[in-house]
Amino acid sequence: MQNTKYDIATYYILATAEAATNLARFDGIRYGTRAESKNTEELYYNTRSEGFGEEVKRRILLGNFVLSSGYYDAYYVKAQKVRHLIRDEFNAIFEEADLILSPVAPTVAPKIGASKDPLEMYKSDMYTIAINLAGLPAISLPVAKDDEGLPIGLQLIAKAFNEKTLFDGALSMEKAVNYTK
Repeated sequence: MQNTKYDIATYYILATAEAATNLARFDGIRYGTRAESKNTEELYYNTRSEGFGEEVKRRILLGNFVLSSGYYDAYYVKAQKVRHLIRDEFNAIFEEADLILSPVAPTVAPKIGASKDPLEMYKSDMYTIAINLAGLPAISLPVAKDDEGLPIGLQLIAKAFNEKTLFDGALSMEKAVNYTK
């Protein structure tokens, strides 16, 4: 894949833009929890402050930035173009292959609460992002365990709308690795 170095940036531009637009309706008036307030401006502020976690707030802020006047063409439109390039690359691969086998993450599953650094969490998505951008079906399967007993996963990726091949491949892989909990 040629454009994998752009996957994370493209994904987070598009995902934050979509989060900002999709979550805009959760204002405490029509949708979402309603916070206590004295006026409408305070209602919006309190509802969004209390109703969204730090990661959601971060995505809304970044999404509003990339969609704002002056940055829309520089970020959002370019990210959409890269999304199409990524989809085209996958389509070229699927002209010669039925499935793609790939890691799920660059490391084993983290222990619960192990990392609170957003950048580290974003990097852990590096092998699944392109699949989401291309709109492809994929499935992750545990195939082994590390020395601490944490699962190691691999994923199978199929051509768009080819879930039957994906599920057949996943069943074959499950039988071949014989993973036990």
